[in-house]
Amino acid sequence: MGLAKWWDRHGVPRVIKLACGMPAILKLRSKVVPKASGDVFELGCGGGINQQFYNAAAIDSYAGIDPNAKLRDYATAEATKKGWQADIRDGVGEHIPFDDASFDTVVCTYTMCSVEDQAQVLREMRRILRPGGRLLFLEHGRAPDANVARFQDRLEPWWKPFAGGCHLTRPVIDAVRRGGFEVEPMGTGYLPKTPRSIGWNEWGVAVKAGA
Repeated sequence: MGLAKWWDRHGVPRVIKLACGMPAILKLRSKVVPKASGDVFELGCGGGINQQFYNAAAIDSYAGIDPNAKLRDYATAEATKKGWQADIRDGVGEHIPFDDASFDTVVCTYTMCSVEDQAQVLREMRRILRPGGRLLFLEHGRAPDANVARFQDRLEPWWKPFAGGCHLTRPVIDAVRRGGFEVEPMGTGYLPKTPRSIGWNEWGVAVKAGA
């Protein structure tokens, strides 16, 4: 096994679980995830970090996918700890292994940055939502300040191999709108005590447009 493959298999899951569980990020998750209700699907559920924030009384079923086996193990362990049934599968956002109109809520946190085809993933999330279904999103992406964005452009080729393919330069709310959603932004801003190049966040609720 080469160093790159070893890092992807063993290093990246630990980096993600640590970085995505920072107190400032947990605070943002606590504003978004509890809004989930009905039949819920989570894209990039690996790590299980969001499970502490779900209101189990509002949820009829929970399912999720993640391509990383180690992260899926973390998610399964968190589901066991929470004491609820969870349908956690291997999968990627470009080909979500669930039928059309299967879910009332899709949750996507810190995942659109690392998928291969952001537009296709948004189409897939829209496909599996029922009419009137909601996408709850919390993502980091391209900063609005030109000097920060320029540095993100320079940093991204070095950042991606370290952080499991994570992009720093992708738009968030604009991309969700282009994906066929009506967006109600909940907030934007830089994470405190975090380099601005990796700290710009956008979060909100998006409804399946035309549903």
